[in-house]
Amino acid sequence: MNQRSHAVTYPRFIYRLLAGAFDGGWRFYLWMTILTAIALVGANAWAHQLARGMQITGMSDHVSWGLYIANFTFGVGLAAGAVMMVIPAYLYDDHDMHNVVLVGEILAIAAISVCLGFIVVDLGRPDRFWHIIPAVGRFNWPVSMLTWDVIVLNGYLLLNLHITGYLIYSKFIGKKPSKRWYLPFVFLSIFWAISIHTVTAFLYSGLGGRPFWNSALLAPRFIASAFVSGPAFVIVLLQIVRRASTFRVGDGPIRTLSSVLRVTVLLNLFMLGSEVFTAFYTGGAHATAAKYLFFGSHGRHALVPWIWSAIALNVLSAVLLHLPAARNKLALLDIACLAAFAGVWIEKGMGLIIPGFVPSTLHEVVEYVPTLAEWKITAGIWAFGFMVLTLALKVALPVLTGELSLAKEEEPAEPEPVPEAAE
Repeated sequence: MNQRSHAVTYPRFIYRLLAGAFDGGWRFYLWMTILTAIALVGANAWAHQLARGMQITGMSDHVSWGLYIANFTFGVGLAAGAVMMVIPAYLYDDHDMHNVVLVGEILAIAAISVCLGFIVVDLGRPDRFWHIIPAVGRFNWPVSMLTWDVIVLNGYLLLNLHITGYLIYSKFIGKKPSKRWYLPFVFLSIFWAISIHTVTAFLYSGLGGRPFWNSALLAPRFIASAFVSGPAFVIVLLQIVRRASTFRVGDGPIRTLSSVLRVTVLLNLFMLGSEVFTAFYTGGAHATAAKYLFFGSHGRHALVPWIWSAIALNVLSAVLLHLPAARNKLALLDIACLAAFAGVWIEKGMGLIIPGFVPSTLHEVVEYVPTLAEWKITAGIWAFGFMVLTLALKVALPVLTGELSLAKEEEPAEPEPVPEAAE
């Protein structure tokens, strides 16, 4: 296809995607209405935060990272975990996974959008972004781990946007994708997915004043937990896609991801147990925060219910996944996936970020409890992420199934039958 024809088809492609994004049945409109309402509630709470400052949150000088950064950390893992669909499809040439790999790429785009949203609200004032803009502010690269985090997150987002956009456009115009325009980026995205969570872990473990995070095992723990939350979410998502659209999703991808999940959920628990043993057996400064997290300290127990709930959910998920019935009953598999997803969300959120600040560097136990405003903003950002995911799937799946294509749009309309002359 020459340059001129591309100039004609690009606008038509974009127009058809935009038109398809807002066209659907009553279930689609109901779902989007609910998400929009939640997102607007979150936007209203954020407006109050902008007007009144971070004082409306539960954060303080002692605990400067709270629910926002906890969800940011989990969101990075969810984006990285989506690569578990890319690895079987392209490294092991799993043909069943090839058919659904774009679902994982779209999930990564939505998850990174959520991560960026939490960074924006955690800044307090979005105009402070100029400080890390190259040539305008002080990027401090390569010294600052924060700048590395900015690079890998935005780079991963651009990679997935390119891969997804190119493959969908090629399918729309009926052209076989050129491997040189997407395959190198696919393999790069595998490495990049590992790097985004590794850099995030280094961002924490490199802070010498926070002994709770000073562990060489933190980065492997992040990767292991990402390979729990990502496959768990995708397994449920593929079943929803299978029921809500004409896109064919076989049992092969679900079986593959279930096999991955059975291993990673145990690995995640093993690494958590290793950290607990090191903290409580050796003692020291590291154990002070761990003691507060698991058993409370000086009469303060805000995080104790969180972490034990996370452990219970992860153990429940591991047990259910290894039951023979979970291989045949999707309902049991779904319960295990939801338990794993919720368990990792707590463990990598409230169970990881907050104890790094309690006790403080001044050895004060200042507890953190999220305020209602923080919960509203958090719900609003996740609702926005689900809107991105829903709309992206809404426009991508009809193209992949062939329902929406340039060839169908250019098909001449069937001539109307000519009525026979009256006798």
